[in-house]
Amino acid sequence: MCGIVGMVGRESVNQEIYDSLLLLQHRGQDSTGIATAERNGVVHMAKAKGQVREAFRTRDMRALLGNLGLGHVRYATKGTASNEEEAQPFYVNAPYGIVLVHNGNLTNTRELTEELFHKDRRHLNTSSDTELLVNVLANELQSSISGLELDPEQVFQAVTRVHERVEGSYATIALIAGYGLLAFRDPFGIRPLILGTRKNDDGHYEWVVTSESLVLENGEFEVVRDVDPGEAVFIDLEGNLHTKQCAADPKLVPCSFEYVYLARPDSVMNGIAVYEARLRMGDRLADTIARYTPTDAIDVVMPIPDSSRPAAMQVARKLGVEYREGFYKNRYVGRTFIMPGHAVRKKSVRQKLNAMSSEFKGKNVLLIDDSIVRGTTSKEIIQMARDAGAKSVTFASAAPPVRYPHVYGINMPSRHELVAHGRTIPEIAEELGADFVVYQEVEDLKAAILEGSDVDDLDMSCFDGRYVTGTVTDEYLAWVEGSQES
Repeated sequence: MCGIVGMVGRESVNQEIYDSLLLLQHRGQDSTGIATAERNGVVHMAKAKGQVREAFRTRDMRALLGNLGLGHVRYATKGTASNEEEAQPFYVNAPYGIVLVHNGNLTNTRELTEELFHKDRRHLNTSSDTELLVNVLANELQSSISGLELDPEQVFQAVTRVHERVEGSYATIALIAGYGLLAFRDPFGIRPLILGTRKNDDGHYEWVVTSESLVLENGEFEVVRDVDPGEAVFIDLEGNLHTKQCAADPKLVPCSFEYVYLARPDSVMNGIAVYEARLRMGDRLADTIARYTPTDAIDVVMPIPDSSRPAAMQVARKLGVEYREGFYKNRYVGRTFIMPGHAVRKKSVRQKLNAMSSEFKGKNVLLIDDSIVRGTTSKEIIQMARDAGAKSVTFASAAPPVRYPHVYGINMPSRHELVAHGRTIPEIAEELGADFVVYQEVEDLKAAILEGSDVDDLDMSCFDGRYVTGTVTDEYLAWVEGSQES
């Protein structure tokens, strides 16, 4: 999971890209980067480990000249979080000079690495799949060029061949020096990408393409639409928009985990409001809780802040139980699920949350979280509730059990890391130290997200083991798990 943004303006875009990355910071805290380009094709880049406010200094911003730019916040799913060389954007100098950022995860990296070395004669310097992607795009763009100038149709030919070669999930934004901004989405639309525009004072159009709609709202851009699965969008230096469907058989199957946890609640993705989806998750979860637990013995419902709050409010309302806030959150600690390493996640839970004993003492509490992945955070939270004096702890997840690896851009690569893998729900409750554990049903989650939308399918692979691209094999999953453990 990462956050990406690209802009084409009439004046310098560095500050707006910086501001946009602050809004997308929840999507990744390992590293960040910004690249800009001047009209003459000169490219400027700054990237570093850490969060946006830590990474860029005034001198960096002054050097990021140009009316064309892109930015990235990273949460590592491929490569190494601590390796600064793997921070995005990635740059190749031919053809023209291409700078690229990418949200997602490629699933045929072994094949692409071999092809790029033996067939395309391209050198790779990191294990990042983004470096693979920028080199595939560069190679296909080089093959598409005829004549002296690059035109949109040649760009679209290159993207068509990228779709033919690359497997997995990828929402991508690239600068082509001296020509414009390119954005494209994988043929299944697994990772989000939305296009917006605004008119400046002299009547010219400015453009933004990014992971979440909240960036558009903050910058006073109008939503044009989501970039379609398989579609390429090219904006030239004069602000002219060119679009084309570049995939043979596109189908929208967005990632369900965006709505469960990853996206900010004030975003709209694929026409689905994240906050409204989370409210519906709470409604359906309440019905399941009522079926499987003695609700008359629950005194209070409490959310694990922040992303579970909408679901918890609905659970409390529907069960007729008092809603209370028992945990105080420290805003200056990152999201624990996306922190690299078990020990770091475990330590950060108690730095991030504090249980207020006045809300827990002597009460039977129902805790609502958005999901349970590795179980590290949940186990710590349940123990905190008990230490604060809770009489009993029921723990409910607004998402189903995470039993399978997620290979499309979320760091759940190994089944052995997942607390639900190979365990029954009572066994999970025992492992976490809860009196009861309740999960959302798979079909209920799907229905809650899709209700009232034009979308008819979701990637729910981490819940149901169905990998929508059709190219994920048992051998690949074993290889991913082995490479993570080595």
